[in-house]
Amino acid sequence: MTTLCLTLRQPPAQRVDLSPLAADRLLGKTPSEIAAIELATGNRRVRVDSLFSVTGDFTSEIEILNATDRLDRIGQGMDHGRVVVRGDAGAYVGAGMRGGSIEVHGSVGAFAASGMSGGTLHVSGDAGDFLGAAIPGDHQGMQGGTVAIGGNAGDRAGDRMRRGTILISGNAGHYCASRMVAGTIAVWGTIGRGPGAAMRRGTLLLHQPPDELPPTFNDCGDYPLTFLTLLARSWRGMPGKAGTMSERDCRVRRFTGDLANGGRGEILIRV
Repeated sequence: MTTLCLTLRQPPAQRVDLSPLAADRLLGKTPSEIAAIELATGNRRVRVDSLFSVTGDFTSEIEILNATDRLDRIGQGMDHGRVVVRGDAGAYVGAGMRGGSIEVHGSVGAFAASGMSGGTLHVSGDAGDFLGAAIPGDHQGMQGGTVAIGGNAGDRAGDRMRRGTILISGNAGHYCASRMVAGTIAVWGTIGRGPGAAMRRGTLLLHQPPDELPPTFNDCGDYPLTFLTLLARSWRGMPGKAGTMSERDCRVRRFTGDLANGGRGEILIRV
């Protein structure tokens, strides 16, 4: 048995919904049955083998080769298995994911990990806007699991995030952790305007001081926090800068807020 490989023949003219190819939905299917699955693209449906060459047998791992940012909803709703993407991916990667793992050796589009409740998403490149955030109409974004971004993240990362962990090795855009309910976000690079706006609970850990914080955050001074040592240990071996975080230097300046929204969240800035 070998990994099921889907090699994109050429970039599609329109966006393609790859949610039917989540790893757990292919159990028991032969390569010919997988090749005959229909995918939505624009206002029509096309067979998998009209877009991809299909090789190997499905065990629990899928590899997508020559991927482009027009391939949406990769791994959406999956609860086990492994998906490896060689190239870029489109929007909603890992949305609603409950278990398993997704590795993207490239960048991903908007709303990656939206509604995710378990599993891991590792992206070697950048992530678009609304990483781990709630889609319009939903009250909660990411609800569990771990996301590691090797590059930068766009605006509103973790908006309405409920649980889980987001690790960003690069920079984050504006309003990171906005309306955050709970969970942990760590950013090693710079951060844009309005971090933690309307934050209710949760932790935003910054390794570089922001240009400014919202006035509704209260400065509580700087001191060591031992729980950061436990976090550093739990992240050991993770891809990106999270896996190399020192356990010894855990002194931070702590700001609590958003005071206009309950004030039980915190922004920690490494000192």
